[in-house]
Amino acid sequence: MKILALLSFLVLAPLVGGLLSGVDRILSARLQGRVGPPLLQPFYDVLKLFEKENIVVRRSQNFYIFFFLILTVFTGSIFFIGGDLLLVIFAFTLADIFFVLAGFKASSPYSSIGAKRELIQMVCYEPAILLTAIGMYMSAGTFSVSGLFGTTVPIALYLPGILFSFIYILAIKFRKSPFDLSTSHHGHQEIVKGITTEFSGKSLATIEITHWYENIIVLGMLYLFFSFNPILAICVLALLYFLMIVLDNVCARLKWQFTLASSWAVALVFGVGNIIILDFFKGVMK
Repeated sequence: MKILALLSFLVLAPLVGGLLSGVDRILSARLQGRVGPPLLQPFYDVLKLFEKENIVVRRSQNFYIFFFLILTVFTGSIFFIGGDLLLVIFAFTLADIFFVLAGFKASSPYSSIGAKRELIQMVCYEPAILLTAIGMYMSAGTFSVSGLFGTTVPIALYLPGILFSFIYILAIKFRKSPFDLSTSHHGHQEIVKGITTEFSGKSLATIEITHWYENIIVLGMLYLFFSFNPILAICVLALLYFLMIVLDNVCARLKWQFTLASSWAVALVFGVGNIIILDFFKGVMK
């Protein structure tokens, strides 16, 4: 079963991630009064990038992008074979660090600024993700992803504050407005692409595929909150993904100071507050 889950993730995650990207483009176009591209356009774009010349400022920048992909796939593999959630979080963070190093290695002022913003984003979302792992252990009694997938404990009901803090940082993880600091999907936000400015060809295609893997991992983490009811979980994931697309199209980018302050405030007030209340009621029940 673990081998089947691993193979399914390796093959299906980029396919589903690419389809979600296609849905994103279509819905964004409709919200802007346009027809939009076909559903499979993200795949066409990636295939076209693989055919283009791979121009680099420094050859070593591709080394970091390669490990960004490898570590992201490693993270998802641990998650979907039911490994330790803490290890998943640490590996996920390490993968993003390699992405940041690639941006710095390009030696471009635009990519360097994007890399710095990516680091700020990591500081913004890490508290909420770590609190998610702690809260799930307190509610379900395990860090094992397989145990959390199979739990009958309504984790979302035990962790409403942590769930809210996780939803708050979804836009950061999906790199969408108002928190798309390091790179932008919209021309009106920033003409220069930030951290990915100096990447082209196969390297840029690899980054896009890695983002598809990332999105599936993030949605998998969100699924754990509602794993006690798979149908409800899928409905919630679809609704939240749609809301992220709407938010992306109706919001302008916010400053990094607000992103940092607000994400930490939400994590401390709702996340830590949720853990304190949960611990209190567990003590009373004992």
